Amino acid sequence: MHLETIPEKWDLVVVGGGVTGAGIFRLAAGMNLKVLLVEQKDFAWGTSSRSSKLIHGGLRYLKEGRLLLTRESVQERERLLEEAPGLVEPLEFLVPVYKDRGPGKWTLEAGLSLYDLIARKHRHQFLSKEEFLQLAPYVDQKLLIGGFCFFDARVDDARLVMRLINEAVQLGGCALNYTAATDIYRNAEGGVTGIRVEDTETGAARTLSTLAIINAGGIWAEKLHPPPQRDFHMRPLRGSHLVYPSRVLPVDRAISFIHPADGRAVFVIPWQGAVLVGTTDLDHENDLSIEPAAAEKEVIYLVRGLAKLFPSLDFSLKNCIASFAGVRPVVSSGDRAPSSEPRDHMIWTDKGLVTVTGGKMTIFRAMARDALKAAAPCLPPVEMNIDNEPIFAPLPVGPANNFGLSSDTWRYLYGRYGPHADTLVRNSSAEDLKPIPGTETLWAEIPFVAGKEQVRHLDDLLLRRVRIGLLTPGGGRAHIRRIKQLCRPVLPWSRKRWRQEIKRYLELWEHAHGLPPGLTEARPGRRPPSIFHFRAFLRHYYRKLF
Repeated sequence: MHLETIPEKWDLVVVGGGVTGAGIFRLAAGMNLKVLLVEQKDFAWGTSSRSSKLIHGGLRYLKEGRLLLTRESVQERERLLEEAPGLVEPLEFLVPVYKDRGPGKWTLEAGLSLYDLIARKHRHQFLSKEEFLQLAPYVDQKLLIGGFCFFDARVDDARLVMRLINEAVQLGGCALNYTAATDIYRNAEGGVTGIRVEDTETGAARTLSTLAIINAGGIWAEKLHPPPQRDFHMRPLRGSHLVYPSRVLPVDRAISFIHPADGRAVFVIPWQGAVLVGTTDLDHENDLSIEPAAAEKEVIYLVRGLAKLFPSLDFSLKNCIASFAGVRPVVSSGDRAPSSEPRDHMIWTDKGLVTVTGGKMTIFRAMARDALKAAAPCLPPVEMNIDNEPIFAPLPVGPANNFGLSSDTWRYLYGRYGPHADTLVRNSSAEDLKPIPGTETLWAEIPFVAGKEQVRHLDDLLLRRVRIGLLTPGGGRAHIRRIKQLCRPVLPWSRKRWRQEIKRYLELWEHAHGLPPGLTEARPGRRPPSIFHFRAFLRHYYRKLF
């Protein structure tokens, strides 16, 4: 659908195409509401494509005494593991225990025991030093006494959003990207009656009538609906990550370690053939409409942590594939340190306008449920059985013909595309059912999503519909010719438009996903620094970090 052709009357309009808005959209469509979702940029453009890719309970919340948040997160993790195999998958974590730093053995034992108790599964154990080094042979051995293993889960965050949106559309909902909500209309009593939406690229605008609006705009939420209390405000906090090839960081399990600079937990996470390192946590003071990017001091912070954890590895910046940064929507009421800000979600209402923000990706379903319940008085009388109903449609048992693909590949495809995975594979050549080098993504996925998921720009395709812009060197520039050939039948772009899109994408990638310009050791054409040069580089930038 296009803005010009959609109906005028709606039961509910959802503003915001991140995971919270997509969750609301999916639940509302499942309730047979006439629901429209609008997103001012691309679906999952903001926080929901730039997370640490984890569905987790959050051990640190136990340390802070946030037992209810941990309980809710663990319960949602277990539900997603059951409902979305292939998309949300178990992830084994290792936590080294040292004599001279970080939480001790018995502190971690207590926290992990409570973690397991909430999940009603015993899934952690302590490993001796020798056992731990068999699983993580490159970690710092000095004063290591052993470590724990436990389980959380990982996800492709942008694909999570797209699966929610696609399933809602299948149920009759309508979703539009690059469409902003600009005005809200009310009757004489102050109740919501309509909304004005505008295509942010063409300028086309419509005034639509609606019974209710749910504002799930994340860090932009208070622009549409300020918090009701003066002391509350949105505090954008940036978290940045580095992406390395697995040959440089050879880990097959996630590792959580304590950063030597500030005592924060940092993760090393194997993900789709690469390894993510993150995250940071600091105030984001840049224009929210511009793609966020990792700052020089954040890169230094992360590689300094890696140098401490893996002293024998040469993970020079020359080997770094990419970086990415996301801005968390945190509702603040004081002047805490960024890492001390609560991650609870908040909801406020105003006569048919409901705003939901804050929270974390893991509990998106709970946030969506709470927002819909808050909007219920303004909605048509429908059965709102959304507490225990699955949020995803059940998947097929398996394909009638496996087309030469492994069961793991089918699990991956079903997780991302639901029952549409059969169509994707059936309409693809054998050559296109092979993975793109260095990734788990099949070539066949590219034209499939380009034709069916409202791709307007090349970055929509390569950074969010598939993730090869983060997983291959230079944002996948070596593959652009083949990508162009695959997409010509489904993207009606002229040669001039293709040139413009490629130029736009590469410039955006250099800004938001390359390394900061000040880190000259990572510039193309330079000789990769040895580990000794790299340590000297860290010492040189030490003052910039602190």
